[in-house]
Amino acid sequence: MAVEKMKLMKLSGALESLEPLSAVLCESGCFHADSAAKYISSSMGFVPFAEENPHAAVLSELTEIAKTVQAELRYRDEYILKRGQASGGDAEYLAKLKKEFTALYDEQNALLEQKAVCESGIEKYKHFKGMDIDLDQIAQCKYIKIRFGHMPKASFDKLNTVFKDNPYAVFHRCSADETDYWGAYFAPVNMVNELDSIFAFLLFEPFEVPGAAGTVDEVLTEFQHSIDIIGSQIEEITARLQKLWTDEQEHCDRIYSNLVYQNTLYALRSFVLHNDDRFMLVGFVPASEEKKFKAAVSEIQDVSLEVSDPDAHSDATAVPVKMKKGFKLLRPLVEPYNYYIDMYGTPAYSDIDITPFVAITYTVLFGMMFGDLGQGAVLAIIGFLMWKLKKMELGKILVPCGIASMVFGFLFGSVFGYEEMLDPVYHKLGWSGKPMSVMDSINTVLLIAIGIGVGLMVCAILLNIYACLKRRQFGEALFSQNGVVGLLFYLAGVNFASGFMNGPAPLPNSVCFGIMGVCAVLLMIKEIPIGIIDKHPDWKPDSVMDFILQNVFELLEYVLSYLSNTVSFLRVGAFVLVHAGMMMVVFSLAGESENLFVIILGNVLVIALEGLLTGIQALRLEYYEMFSRFYTGGGTAFRPIRIEKSLSAATQKQ
Repeated sequence: MAVEKMKLMKLSGALESLEPLSAVLCESGCFHADSAAKYISSSMGFVPFAEENPHAAVLSELTEIAKTVQAELRYRDEYILKRGQASGGDAEYLAKLKKEFTALYDEQNALLEQKAVCESGIEKYKHFKGMDIDLDQIAQCKYIKIRFGHMPKASFDKLNTVFKDNPYAVFHRCSADETDYWGAYFAPVNMVNELDSIFAFLLFEPFEVPGAAGTVDEVLTEFQHSIDIIGSQIEEITARLQKLWTDEQEHCDRIYSNLVYQNTLYALRSFVLHNDDRFMLVGFVPASEEKKFKAAVSEIQDVSLEVSDPDAHSDATAVPVKMKKGFKLLRPLVEPYNYYIDMYGTPAYSDIDITPFVAITYTVLFGMMFGDLGQGAVLAIIGFLMWKLKKMELGKILVPCGIASMVFGFLFGSVFGYEEMLDPVYHKLGWSGKPMSVMDSINTVLLIAIGIGVGLMVCAILLNIYACLKRRQFGEALFSQNGVVGLLFYLAGVNFASGFMNGPAPLPNSVCFGIMGVCAVLLMIKEIPIGIIDKHPDWKPDSVMDFILQNVFELLEYVLSYLSNTVSFLRVGAFVLVHAGMMMVVFSLAGESENLFVIILGNVLVIALEGLLTGIQALRLEYYEMFSRFYTGGGTAFRPIRIEKSLSAATQKQ
């Protein structure tokens, strides 16, 4: 994969040619429009269009109707009206259709409200089922008050013991749930306050029951009968709604198709500048589509086209980025990692394509930190299911990461935490045992992690040098902290640190100190040679003393960043050890009998918890230790003007 080369297209012509040109541009699917104001002098009398889109309101009305009836509007090319054909009456038709739907929905909502009232009544009365008392007569009693509600079962027992001598403290039970009894108590008017106090002490919760005629059972039956009638009426209205939409769908699809088409064409006008009789439009087209684009535009009369390279224009700072398709065999392994790159920032047009680098480094780092043959296989299967069933981009990344975990699990000899399961395989291969026993090689694991960090840091700096050369920033490539000088300074420091710790050191310390000293001076004054070579207008320092002090502190920051970024890769080795340690804990909890349930549960927890942490840590290493050295981001994704044929896409543009 690589960034596809773009061509800057400047189109101009008579105003009457704008509509057919817009149709050609939208149908081509390769024209990324940009504001013409960036490329045209403001003193030439060209101004943007100020009128509102006449299609947006009608399209919004139609999509609202479709959402209301939960229907899908279908785009058909054959429904598009050709230029010059009239489409009047759409607004009136939709207003009438909406009125019909609104009337039916208002009727349906009224029935739904009635149904909700009945269901609420059943919910209230069902707790008192079996109470053979006419509720209307109770409501008319002058000398007795009734309190409906519920109380804890323990309070009911207390009522029958503590207050057993009070002949009026009687609770009539009707139903019960897990904790409470539901029912009622009756109180003479002159003893209401006393009985209310007793039942309040017993944690009685009153429950207001609306008045009704008949017993509770009769009221419940009447409510259910009403619900049945209302339900049949709702079904009838629903059928009428569906029939109305079925009858009118083709007409709505015709209107929708034409509105989406015209709305897209009109949206292109927001990028156009015009005067009384001419227009100017600017955009980008992939170089591979240049010939086809020219041929399509040439068919429009009174339209001229100027083609140039974006770099030739002084304001070409927002050139859209389109990634070329890589080798078909490697595409499924590399393209998913665009998800991580886009999270960090869209690459700029002058950036290099780092997707293969991220695909390799992230997969290897993840596999190393999560090295287990069995758990890696589970992770790959989970990723595949996430991709196929849920269409999740992350699932496509988990598949290669799971496979990498299986590879390192084979090297570490771990299968769901079993450390000896692969021994027969190793013996068949003629090996004495597993290539690496993690817990017996702690120092080796940590040193390898540091070595990986050094290697990836060097790769990151080399990528930055290449990117600077590609952008023709030769000063940055030579003298910056992530250029040739920074690379020599870093390698000399690594050589010294390795020798200090009795490791390999090809260069003597005197040579290392000499290289580091020269590079340190160059890094302190880097702004001057970079400014001269890259022709920066403000490369001269205003104050020599301020310049020296500022760059001394910056040099210290560079040294600390080299050190911290390298040491940060210790987390790779640490996670290798943590993974092995967590599985040891799982088997310790399983005991000598190796309780299978504990082992399975432990593996599930490790896959979920450590899989998440490993993914985050590997991504952190990519973003902070590597991306920050060579990747600028801040680019504009290539989004050509095209007809959005789906309802969701059309509504999102409103």
